[in-house]
Amino acid sequence: MTLDRAVLAFAGFVVLLGLALAHFVHPYWAGLSAFAGLNMIQAAFTGICPAAMIFKKLGVKPGTAFR
Repeated sequence: MTLDRAVLAFAGFVVLLGLALAHFVHPYWAGLSAFAGLNMIQAAFTGICPAAMIFKKLGVKPGTAFR
């Protein structure tokens, strides 16, 4: 799995987790999904993604978007 796919999979997981927690636990958990979405927008404009930095340090091979 490349770094790009790992970041996208992680972002999708966080969004779905936030939605599930908001539905079953408390509506404020929707903020987790909002945070993930805002982080994706920020990464699109700046090219800086904290999740990509962490996955890179864990040894995930780089893809084309995050190097």
